[in-house]
Amino acid sequence: MKLFKCGHCGQLVYFENSYCISCNATLGFDPKAMDMLALQKAEDGTFVDLKKPAVSFFKYCFNKQYNVCNWLIPAHESSQFCTACNLNRTIPDLTQADHLSKWTRIEIAKHRLVYSLLRFRLPVVSKFINKEKGIAFDFMADTQEDGERLLTGHDHGAITLNIEEADDAIREMARNQMDEVYRTLLGHFRHEIGHYYWDQLILPDKKRLQSFRNLFGDDRADYGEALKEHYANGSPADWQMHFISAYASAHPWEDWAETWAHYLHIVDTLETGYSFGVSVNPKVAGPDSEMSARLNIDPYVTQSFEEIIDRWIPLSFAMNSLNRSMGHKDSYPFVISEKVKEKLHYIHTTIRERLQK
Repeated sequence: MKLFKCGHCGQLVYFENSYCISCNATLGFDPKAMDMLALQKAEDGTFVDLKKPAVSFFKYCFNKQYNVCNWLIPAHESSQFCTACNLNRTIPDLTQADHLSKWTRIEIAKHRLVYSLLRFRLPVVSKFINKEKGIAFDFMADTQEDGERLLTGHDHGAITLNIEEADDAIREMARNQMDEVYRTLLGHFRHEIGHYYWDQLILPDKKRLQSFRNLFGDDRADYGEALKEHYANGSPADWQMHFISAYASAHPWEDWAETWAHYLHIVDTLETGYSFGVSVNPKVAGPDSEMSARLNIDPYVTQSFEEIIDRWIPLSFAMNSLNRSMGHKDSYPFVISEKVKEKLHYIHTTIRERLQK
């Protein structure tokens, strides 16, 4: 994600900030301009951009009252919800203890997901607008009546997330039980939305569907049986040579969704490094080492997959090394094999071709 600054004093601010900690200016994110604005309240109760006080009039998303959203809507629009919150079909029951804190963490991750989708100019349409092809998020808790655990998943654009995933301890327990090296809210969102975009970008295009099958495998394989086989017998011994994660080996749909999620991990993290002007140049390796890279390209804009991957390998190595110095687990505990690189390239090309339409 790129860096944002207060439009009033120039202080760097986080994507989630609603006010500047330096000058206390009111802030809001404009998804059309993809920028953070410093705001002033107008006489009619709307907000104006301090830089364009006579041009841009805004209102906050309705969910601002819960402190889970800082996104803006043009004042003349009838919708009370921003682009990101309009995708919500079900939110947690806020009368229940700790549901608001869990929802807050969920919305932070979801808004970062939607930021990436908008940066790629991918279709972001709510099921309230297009019931058949839109997106809907259902943030739900386990029910006491049946005692069954609600599973996170995707079904024709409807993405269900068990709000217990917002509890760090429970999510870590699930990560250990599932023998995963990585499990985050943002990772869940990026994975599940990958299933949605497979339906939108791959399935309707016969030519692209065939190229998908050539690379990822035949999606017509029985999905339920494939998952049963995976959970019963695990992944192939050489899965790291072909897949980004063990779970990706379960079925071509999961391979796509896992690889899609990692492409978003890579691009968004590289944009952060690019925004900070990061250069990786290990002193023991020298400036021409494969572990050296200057993050001088915007990964959301570049057409070159090679530029992205050539910068990601050194950056992820540096990130992991910094984490180890702090006694933490690797930030990116994955191996990008040549086969995985080919799959990432396929997703890169799919998105870039969509951008050109």
